[in-house]
Amino acid sequence: YDNSLSRNLYFDKVLRGTMYILVTGGVISGIGKGIIASSVGTILKSCGLHVTAIKIDPYINIDAGTFSPYEHGEVFVLDDGGEVDLDLGNYERFLDIRLTRDNNLTTGKIYQSVINKERRGDYLGKTVQVVPHITDAIQEWVMKQAQVPVDDDDIEPQVCVIELGGTVGDIESMPFIEAFRQFQFKVKRENFCNIHVSLIPQPSATGEQKTKPTQNSVRELRGLGLSPDLIMCRCTTALENSVKEKISMFCHVEPQQVICVHDVSSIYRVPLLLEDQGVVSYLSRRLNMPIETRPRKMLTKWKEMSDRSDRLLEHCSIALVGKYTKFSDSYASVIKALEHSALAISHKLEVKYIDSANLEPSTLQEDPVKYHEAWQKLCSSDGILVPGGFGVRGTEGKIHAINWARKQKKPFLGVCLGMQLAVCEFARNVLGWTDANSTEFDPETKHPVVIDMPEHNPGQMGGTMRLGKRRTIFQTTNSTLRKLYGDAEYVDERHRHRFEVNPELKSHFDEKGFRFVGQDVEGERMEVIELDDHPYFIGVQYHPEFTSRPIKPSPPYLGLLLAAAGKLQSYLQKGCRLSPRVLPSVVSSVGKLYCSQIGLAFPRVQK
Repeated sequence: YDNSLSRNLYFDKVLRGTMYILVTGGVISGIGKGIIASSVGTILKSCGLHVTAIKIDPYINIDAGTFSPYEHGEVFVLDDGGEVDLDLGNYERFLDIRLTRDNNLTTGKIYQSVINKERRGDYLGKTVQVVPHITDAIQEWVMKQAQVPVDDDDIEPQVCVIELGGTVGDIESMPFIEAFRQFQFKVKRENFCNIHVSLIPQPSATGEQKTKPTQNSVRELRGLGLSPDLIMCRCTTALENSVKEKISMFCHVEPQQVICVHDVSSIYRVPLLLEDQGVVSYLSRRLNMPIETRPRKMLTKWKEMSDRSDRLLEHCSIALVGKYTKFSDSYASVIKALEHSALAISHKLEVKYIDSANLEPSTLQEDPVKYHEAWQKLCSSDGILVPGGFGVRGTEGKIHAINWARKQKKPFLGVCLGMQLAVCEFARNVLGWTDANSTEFDPETKHPVVIDMPEHNPGQMGGTMRLGKRRTIFQTTNSTLRKLYGDAEYVDERHRHRFEVNPELKSHFDEKGFRFVGQDVEGERMEVIELDDHPYFIGVQYHPEFTSRPIKPSPPYLGLLLAAAGKLQSYLQKGCRLSPRVLPSVVSSVGKLYCSQIGLAFPRVQK
């Protein structure tokens, strides 16, 4: 027994091994398994346990790197350069952990590893089959990855939350279901728990909550050899007791094992919702977890954050100018980073989605209404954000938006492609290089201000970009972004790009006040731009949204929100400290006392 380890950790890791919680889904996909899996991990971590997470995607792709954002939403990038499903972003934000590419398991990865073994002769001439070879490979992958530390203290996780993508009954997920049917016996029942997430539809015609889809989904899951320990019911309104009892009766669980996960004002309320319904108490009994029962500081922070989010009165609007605006998940991490920053400055965020193609003159001829609506949104916003992207469509519209932000001195943040297009816009309209462009869009341009990186583009599409965590060195001490980072000499942020600013043309920009204040370690790649005589005009080659956290927002996004709210200069003058907030309980007490003296109901005044 090592005294440096907690008693809980010693008990779980030395005497028992890792505990596994499998989250499956039924009825429909996109039901919220990722948020629920993250929330379960959050409340367990608040009890003092070390938690990791694995996302299983049954598609045959090796990873998410080549997906269109309209397929599965954004591609989330990890420290090691892994291009993974956006749910891993939820895990990192909720649990405040750092995952690796192997935390995202796909059918493609499993089959690739098994085929590689077969080619090496590892199976000694045997017939390679789905059972046992594929199912064994899945189990081995999960057990190995569950032991990889994901916290800063480098301690092995005690609990592994596994989310199985798709819905029960999908033909492509069958090998994974079978693998976990076997897995529950391999790790023993006391170390394995299954949470099934299902939909409770409520037709508007009757307003009655229907349980039949959930009954069918659980029946199918049980027929495949997995029996759910908790059934989490997604519904628009709170689950009625009669409905809960009906699910209990027909799905072979006790009523307290039926958990209501109804729509809430913020996803940060989901961990609190699960905690209130006794999920921690059940899991501690079911898995015999030696966890803390005293009030949990981490959940208290989540409650304070959720309450404050609901009480915000001041508004701040940001125009998100992109090409995938029809599907909000395309910019999931960007939106989360904006929300984290807005919450930090106590403002309610309004994101105005603008399809960049609608800002182009060609749209004025084809559809004047769309054109004027897009420009009205842009001009009425407090700040402008141009996120990353690929392809030529809509790039001229983004350049028009950047031009407007520069001339009107509107707060602007360009991320990845957004930074590159800011360079193009400045070259065209200030340096006078009218044909300045990226070679991605115009290979024959006479002024290639953005060029490709041949060593990262060997011809294949998947995994060939400059990916993962890279260091950026600040070149000056009076940089606004450097101050926002706490006057750090360098920052480590995640990248995902094939093109870079042409370093040979740097001096032309410096002469006009367009400064490259951040560069890579070798000084060859331009990482951060800032414009003189502008409230906030910043571009970054990396993706700072991937490391933003609810309680620790990303500095570039925080700067954008501060500038949009007119608070950036005071924030910098105070040494990058926000004004202390009055505790909600104090506000409430003072409000009630005052209202009782003047004879008014407190809720009315509060409203």
